[in-house]
Amino acid sequence: MTAHQEIRKRIRESHAPPSNGPSRQPADPWDAAPAPAKVARRLLEGILHQPVSPQHIPLLTNVMHWAYGAGWGGVYGLLRPSVRGTPAAAGPVFGLAVWAASYVSLVPMGLYAPPWEYPAGTVVNDIGYHLTYGTATATAFEVLERE
Repeated sequence: MTAHQEIRKRIRESHAPPSNGPSRQPADPWDAAPAPAKVARRLLEGILHQPVSPQHIPLLTNVMHWAYGAGWGGVYGLLRPSVRGTPAAAGPVFGLAVWAASYVSLVPMGLYAPPWEYPAGTVVNDIGYHLTYGTATATAFEVLERE
């Protein structure tokens, strides 16, 4: 999923028109931080009762992104014995379930809007990332089970 996101980002950046000056950053860098970093911030500040510096946004984004994916991978591993079918079938269904779960948790937290409030292209890209994740997860388990 991360590779898929990175490839799309590089393609988008390579086709973007050059900027005409410095980009305007929000007064509080946390306002522009990705949802994984904001979740990590809430967890850390809730546990440590200390503010988290915006300089940690990139690290927190990656840690939460990978922890969330690994956690759901563990769920897939637990469910795998009762799942029939090939990774080509089970993986995308699992990816869609993870995509839906992200909205179920992040919308009530105020970190995401409901999916129907986003442009269709944004939702399609997000679903595509999760289809990639689900398929890769199912395929990885299939390969490991053969070993």
